[in-house]
Amino acid sequence: MLKRIVQLFIIIAGGTIGYLYIPEVLNLLNLTNGNWVESPYAGLVFGAIILYLISFWLVDYIVDFLRWVEETLIKAPVGDLLFGSLGLILGLLIAYLITIPILDIDIKLVSQVLPIFVTFLLGYFGFQVGFKRRDEFLNLLTLAKKEKEKNSQTDVEADTESAPKVKILDTSVIIDGRIADICQTSFLEGTVLIPQFVLEELQHIADSSDVLKRNRGRRGLDVLNRMQKDLPVNVEIYEGDFEEIQEVDSKLVKLAKVINGIVVTNDFNLNKVCEFQHVQVLNINDLANAVKPVVLPGEELTVQVIKDGKEHNQGVAYLDDGTMIVVEEGKDYIGKTIEVLITSVLQTSAGRMIFAKPKLLEKAL
Repeated sequence: MLKRIVQLFIIIAGGTIGYLYIPEVLNLLNLTNGNWVESPYAGLVFGAIILYLISFWLVDYIVDFLRWVEETLIKAPVGDLLFGSLGLILGLLIAYLITIPILDIDIKLVSQVLPIFVTFLLGYFGFQVGFKRRDEFLNLLTLAKKEKEKNSQTDVEADTESAPKVKILDTSVIIDGRIADICQTSFLEGTVLIPQFVLEELQHIADSSDVLKRNRGRRGLDVLNRMQKDLPVNVEIYEGDFEEIQEVDSKLVKLAKVINGIVVTNDFNLNKVCEFQHVQVLNINDLANAVKPVVLPGEELTVQVIKDGKEHNQGVAYLDDGTMIVVEEGKDYIGKTIEVLITSVLQTSAGRMIFAKPKLLEKAL
């Protein structure tokens, strides 16, 4: 059926072209002698016959192309088609407004060819912008709806105050766990947003074959469950994604720009990237610098020495939140669980580092 429709369309197109242009071509070639060949209706017949004969070779390619386009459109998500079509319509509308003055130009080549080029170009750009930036448009619509609902529930005095920005959590700060304690004390205002791509990375860590990574991932999931169920904070999941961006940190920065949010992290590198791109960032480690550290010199801890340190005879252990403990003279205790005495604590934006020595050596001295 589709093949017959395409052939019919080709015949009609051929007849139209023949009716309009074959007499002009004959006049241009000085082949006119006043006979019936000059008639536009004869051109209509000739054009239809010529394109009908060509259609036997061309129709299969056209039908295959149309079926490919049909399958592609059927498989495409509805959101992609919707925003792509809206972008296409907007591009064609702008092209129409631009080509109105072009049609008045006396140069025939410009007035006939340039509008076609402008229409195609702006239509293409409109579709690409609508298709590739659909997540941002959807997010703007969602935030506008939520903001409208929030404003309808507040009084006139609350409307005069600026609402707190959305806080976007990254993987490192979730695993760290201190964000839950901060939320419990109500120091963090506004909505806490957990992007879906951060949850996927956290789940990937929790499924790791490495014991330390698996424990950290599960700890992060426990922290999220606690924040959502037990703490007085509004936790929401951002379902969108930026498929053209591969790295999770880059997606976080992009999301913060789109929704004008604040990135919450304890990743030193992400902190610097946010500052460079003028994205507001809250670093949990910077907050820890302003208060007492979790452990103090002179305290005792029970840790498992995991590996060698950088310096001679050093061993390295980790707390549950990933904090590194450098154990002096701890190389001989690798693979063992020992009690250590904290000697000093170093706190920077890159994280917290604890220096300790085995308690057994302290007793021996």
